[in-house]
Amino acid sequence: MSNGKIRDFDEITSFLGDYGLFQILIMVLLSVSTMPAGYMGVIVVFVSDTPEHYCRSSNSSTRNGTEWEQGNGFHERDSWMGPDSCSRYKLRENWTEKAAGFNDTEQCLDGWVFSTDKYTATIVSEWDLVCDNAWKVPFSTSFFFVGALIGSFISGHLSDRFGRKPVFFFTMILQTVTALIQVTSVSWIMFTILNCLRGLGQISNFVASLVLGSEMLSKSARVTYILLGHSLGFGFGYALLPLFAYFIRGWRMLLVAAALPGFLFIPMWCLIPESPRWLLQKGRVEEAELVIRKAAQWNRVPAPEVIFRAGDCLELMQNKDEEEQTYTYMDLMRTHNIRNITILGVFIWISVAMVYYGLSLNSSNLHGNIYLNCFISAAIDIVVYVATWLLIDRAPRPTLLFTTLMFCGIMLLVIKLVPEDMPIMFQVLALVGKIGVSAAYCFIYVFFTELMPTVVRNMGLGICATAARIGAIICPYLLYMGLYSKILPYIIFGTASIMAAAVSMLLPDTRNSKLPDLLTQTKHIRRFSCCSKETLSTQPDATEGFKEVN
Repeated sequence: MSNGKIRDFDEITSFLGDYGLFQILIMVLLSVSTMPAGYMGVIVVFVSDTPEHYCRSSNSSTRNGTEWEQGNGFHERDSWMGPDSCSRYKLRENWTEKAAGFNDTEQCLDGWVFSTDKYTATIVSEWDLVCDNAWKVPFSTSFFFVGALIGSFISGHLSDRFGRKPVFFFTMILQTVTALIQVTSVSWIMFTILNCLRGLGQISNFVASLVLGSEMLSKSARVTYILLGHSLGFGFGYALLPLFAYFIRGWRMLLVAAALPGFLFIPMWCLIPESPRWLLQKGRVEEAELVIRKAAQWNRVPAPEVIFRAGDCLELMQNKDEEEQTYTYMDLMRTHNIRNITILGVFIWISVAMVYYGLSLNSSNLHGNIYLNCFISAAIDIVVYVATWLLIDRAPRPTLLFTTLMFCGIMLLVIKLVPEDMPIMFQVLALVGKIGVSAAYCFIYVFFTELMPTVVRNMGLGICATAARIGAIICPYLLYMGLYSKILPYIIFGTASIMAAAVSMLLPDTRNSKLPDLLTQTKHIRRFSCCSKETLSTQPDATEGFKEVN
């Protein structure tokens, strides 16, 4: 059987064009649908921020649900205050006098008073998640990414088994409903469990929309969709977050405002079809042809009388060994080429996600206004997505990924040279470094979508996204370490970025290549030190693209 015909899906559907009404509609709808994922992933910056606080004395009153010391506002701190926010001087019967020696302290037995300058309430001020309970803040954030990890793992399998479209809409509903239920949380434990479910829905929906759109578009439109559509939708959602948070200062109502837009996307079920590539891979030829004919009607172009001949479809999506086969995650390790791509992808995605989310979630720790810092961080992402789209076809894929990650790593390591009394320079280098990792974060979705074959694409991206969540789970604790060593998180982020840059040069270039459909079409990596000379000599040149040594 000729391998040349296996690559003919784009050629068979080329009569649709690249940017007809159908393609534009798909790109716009799926891109807008990623906006909730953009702000849901980093909403913790405001929901879980720690306001200024100090120990509350037993002599206090309540005003509008906020504790105030009698006769004092938050900043009018009296003589009984302790040396830090986790202790106070022991009090005599006369509460205005310190204990003898002025050094005898005790824990905050009556709780804390929290500033309302920035927020009316966060989960920290509501459940006193400070001092001995401060570990619960990064834990709840990490648990969100635990949910994302689980979602990345199971959604890929479900999407490859039951279809891209059902998983996309189910996870959109899951993300929305979970956020609304989370608003009713009566304890930190309930909030954290629901945070996990929200993370599961968020990443599953994001990956499903990426794959669904990619498989319905030609190569040119696919790259535009991922970078200018999918990624920009995520970036604009991220940019909306500080705007919402500025006007909605309570964490419960902020979650409500973030959740409600999700319901607006449910009617899209009638407009977004199932992936024709997936339908063909499942042998549902008539349904796939119906999708293409509807696209032709939207684009007002004539369709051939027979789009997919039975023999063509068999050659297109199956071969004798793969006919009627159900694929599992083990198939990502089945052949030499797909195994190498998967292993390298796991390491790169862990590193990129850890650095990206570490710098994004660190907005509240940077010098200056938290709302402005968050908006600048989002604006950087938006500009970077456009710049990446302009550069993506002007350089080999591995070179572009290497350059962006190396740039980020160098900028973050240079921070070590900045004196601590120069917080502005510290902040500038961190934000400049984020330019590199933001470019890498959006670019790896394009790159690995092109590297993974259709039969395991969603599972492959799911495994990579699962690995990315491991990096995201780690990053809140790395930021927590910043309380003891401000520079340490940046050293770790910078080192991880440089290591990922080096590994990325092993990946094959997919520029100007068609999407592979079968495992036998997976490209081999450039050179791999573990491979024997005999193995390397039997592998085809990278320019041949769609051949593989099993």
